[in-house]
Amino acid sequence: MKFLKYLFIPVLLLICYRASFAQTNEDAHTLVKEGVKLNDEGKYAEAIAKYNEALKIDQENLYADFEMAYTLFLSNKGDDGIPYIQKVIAANTSLSAGAYDLLGSIYDKDNQKDKAIETYTAGIKANPTYQRLYYNLGLVYFRYKQYAEAEKYAIEAIKLDPTHASSQRMYALVCFHQNKRVPALLGFCSFILLEPNTARSVESYNNIQHIIQGGVLRDADGKATILLSPKDNNDISTLNMGISLVVLSGQQKKLSGQALFEYELKSMFELAGQLSEKKTDAEKDFFWKYYADYFYKLAQSPNMTAFARLVNGNTTESAQWIKENPQPMTDLNNWVKATERSF
Repeated sequence: MKFLKYLFIPVLLLICYRASFAQTNEDAHTLVKEGVKLNDEGKYAEAIAKYNEALKIDQENLYADFEMAYTLFLSNKGDDGIPYIQKVIAANTSLSAGAYDLLGSIYDKDNQKDKAIETYTAGIKANPTYQRLYYNLGLVYFRYKQYAEAEKYAIEAIKLDPTHASSQRMYALVCFHQNKRVPALLGFCSFILLEPNTARSVESYNNIQHIIQGGVLRDADGKATILLSPKDNNDISTLNMGISLVVLSGQQKKLSGQALFEYELKSMFELAGQLSEKKTDAEKDFFWKYYADYFYKLAQSPNMTAFARLVNGNTTESAQWIKENPQPMTDLNNWVKATERSF
């Protein structure tokens, strides 16, 4: 009986400890949630105070570490967040992919290009299905004008999440910077399908017009951002030349306005699609399978009028047309949902 008496004491203590530990964890969890809410409201100092309280209660709370680093990053104190986020990475939990992404962003924002690339690359190696790592690595290469590398990671980001509009836009931009004008045009079209009626879709429509008109890509301030290079492969040269022929053909048909724009888009989709048809499957890379073949199908469908209106939907005329013609827009939407795109 004495043995049972003494055995009862540590068991009771263990139960009390577990109850206290559970309460401690719950308190820390509540503080982190409150911190996240404050962060979302832009109250960074108050959020940081909450995370500090949580970490005093539970020093191993990785969520508190992660959110602390993120809030410090948003408040332009990213360097202060590095020890917190490195702790999360070292723990190798489900938070590690986002932690690599955040650490890479801290280095990128601080213009530490090599560290940013190294971090994103390590993150991809550890978490090969985390889409944002590919996208942000592509952005680093894009900002430093390493366009071929940026294109590579834009493609991988699209493969992992085809609905990520920003990845489609990045692909279009890096292609244009390499004078891949039709891939760029189709990339911008793909982006607008995902994100119509925004400032970025207006910019993309303007870039499409620059491509059609043979001009250079322009930024949001209207400044030219590239000088075109004559060093193109045969496919790209054929496609680039095709743009000029399509524009000339439209002029000869005396088309103008929206009718001309729709004709130009459809003709360029057909040009890319017909070139793709001449290739074996083994010869087709991402562009031919994902973009050329898909938009060729669109050109052959009855949805081109609606699509052309969507692309320049921010103009008064097209916005009115879309409002007055809901059925063609519904048909286009249904076609997009039903039509597969391969890689």
